[in-house]
Amino acid sequence: MTLTEDTLDHIKGCMFGQAVGDALGLGTEFMDRYELRMCYPQGLSRYSQIVQDPHRERWHKGDWTDDTDMWMCIARAIIKDNGAVNLHSVARNFKDWHNGTPMGCGGHINKVLSMRDYVQIPLKCAELWWELSHRNAAANGALMRTSVLALLPDYRPEMAESVCRLTHSDGRCVGSCVVVCDLIHALVYGKTVPTVEEMCRTANSYDERIAVYITKAYSGTLEDVVLDDDSMGYTLNTLFAALWAYFHADTFEQGLLAVVNAGGDADTNAAVACSILGAKFGFGQIPAYYVDNLYRRDVMSRCYEDLVKVIESGIGGQADS
Repeated sequence: MTLTEDTLDHIKGCMFGQAVGDALGLGTEFMDRYELRMCYPQGLSRYSQIVQDPHRERWHKGDWTDDTDMWMCIARAIIKDNGAVNLHSVARNFKDWHNGTPMGCGGHINKVLSMRDYVQIPLKCAELWWELSHRNAAANGALMRTSVLALLPDYRPEMAESVCRLTHSDGRCVGSCVVVCDLIHALVYGKTVPTVEEMCRTANSYDERIAVYITKAYSGTLEDVVLDDDSMGYTLNTLFAALWAYFHADTFEQGLLAVVNAGGDADTNAAVACSILGAKFGFGQIPAYYVDNLYRRDVMSRCYEDLVKVIESGIGGQADS
């Protein structure tokens, strides 16, 4: 298939939006509102402002974190497998990344990927750790990485479900991924975007606790959910922040800065929010500063080119184990 220039712009917007949100969000990650005011009295808006404390100094300014590293693991598996979503390939990439220097890796993902048999039985490993949490582990480590699936012309919700369950078995995590991917796919390919009611119906098919975060995002303010307390890594907090930006931001930059300056798990919240905003507004509407000063801009550019080649080859596939 041949993609239109408009579709290409929205694919590229989603990809670079993910990276930009992640890279700028690192600057306020784990900060509460008090720390934010101390470090950024006028707010954070540039990579160059990012404070170099023991957490952040591990990255170059303008570099992304584990969120986009794991996103890249999925993208590279899709490219390697000529457009197919092969769960073994994705799991293998996750494991290889984890065996390297996985800076910023969350606790839940670390537990799952540390299991010796992970590549052979990833779904069972993820489910085991969920069971050990008394079925209460619903972190945002799957939602942060799955937007790339929505860029495939033959995207189906089962793809997001399966790739989510490679590390996160909870229905809140799975539903969050599907809601976001469904939205991005519609935005990129010019389809009718899901209404709030449709999002809620989809969410309820996975877990009835999701819908209230969708409706709050639509009708409320960014302060309606506390993003900077001990629950900051909760998948529904991230879903709320991302959808709030989609519903209320008039520009990519407006949404980016609002989410980043809310603190909490800001790199993940902004990565998801800006993957949606990039899909909505397109690459051309991302201010050049944020793209030009990405530390690994060339890596994302090559990934975009390779993924487009795969998509235009017309080869795609089911999420296979």
